[in-house]
Amino acid sequence: MSERVTTSVAELDALLRSDRPPLLLDVRWALGDPHGRDHYVDGHIPGAVYVDLDTELAAPASPEGGRHPLPDLGELETAARAWGLTEGQQVVVYDDLGNTAAARAWWLLRYAGVAEVTLLDGALGAWRAAGLPLESGLPEDPAPGDVVLKGGGLPVTDADGAVELAAHGLLLDARAGERYRGEVEPVDPRAGHIPGAVSAPTGENLAADGTFLPPEALRERFVKLGAASPEGGPIGVYCGSGVTAAHQVAALHLAGFEATLFAGSWSAWSADPARPAATGPLPS
Repeated sequence: MSERVTTSVAELDALLRSDRPPLLLDVRWALGDPHGRDHYVDGHIPGAVYVDLDTELAAPASPEGGRHPLPDLGELETAARAWGLTEGQQVVVYDDLGNTAAARAWWLLRYAGVAEVTLLDGALGAWRAAGLPLESGLPEDPAPGDVVLKGGGLPVTDADGAVELAAHGLLLDARAGERYRGEVEPVDPRAGHIPGAVSAPTGENLAADGTFLPPEALRERFVKLGAASPEGGPIGVYCGSGVTAAHQVAALHLAGFEATLFAGSWSAWSADPARPAATGPLPS
């Protein structure tokens, strides 16, 4: 957990001017908004490569895997090489939504063995707020990269593992509170949450300006939710389809905790009629 999780706007600006600039990935995505590429074309950080979350950072949806199953490692490697990622190159990722989508790329690349990958703290909003330039249009394809991805760099689990985490550790539900409580369910087969899971909305990881809360504030938050200590019981995280849960994993890393991602998340759990659903504000 010693690896850096974030890069500041000032640091990125300096890196992009250096002799060894990072690969910059724009992961513009939001639930219900299929126009990420259009937003990228309208304005992005100079040099950024657009990444399509639905097709490059996920396999096709299925009842067993959920709405955004983890992609095949070979297909992810093909995509990463098309972005121009070379072996040993630093990567910085961002979106325009507090990094709640970009964290999927952060998690996947860390999982796939990329050593230096960080989130632009404050995302695109922080870049704009600093008065730094944007460019528009669709640039030429980058020169192909040569990165080799291997997998296993971060822990991941399935529905049975999520049950164990809820029973013998701490399982955090990163969705909005109303979805956890079962009051609404806009996209998945059933409403509610995994029995034993604790509500921990992803948005509460962020300050008003879209940057992550300080590590000590994040640590206090997760301790209140039941994280005993960095050396304590195991922690797992899920959300709707394994996207914003990756943001929670990043926040937990900042706070000094390791966490396991339930990649199928509620979309896979709720598609299985044999899996129970709890409702209301309490875990069970």
